[in-house]
Amino acid sequence: MSSESLGKNSKIMGGRERKEVNSTAKHFVDFTEAEEDLVFRMHRLVGNRWELIAGRIPGRTAEEVEMFWAKRHQDQ
Repeated sequence: MSSESLGKNSKIMGGRERKEVNSTAKHFVDFTEAEEDLVFRMHRLVGNRWELIAGRIPGRTAEEVEMFWAKRHQDQ
């Protein structure tokens, strides 16, 4: 396999990843006030460690927490 074909595969894969993130945004789930408060407090302590933050909120994934954070800061 040539380096040129690897480059093409990388671009295709990158496009798929972008599409997946965009589809996740459409499935955004609102967080409760308590969950929001915990996300903000945890982020202040640990930064962008989404898996660590999500581990403290039952039923939430790192992707959901990160999307919540991005959406909240997009509006500001």
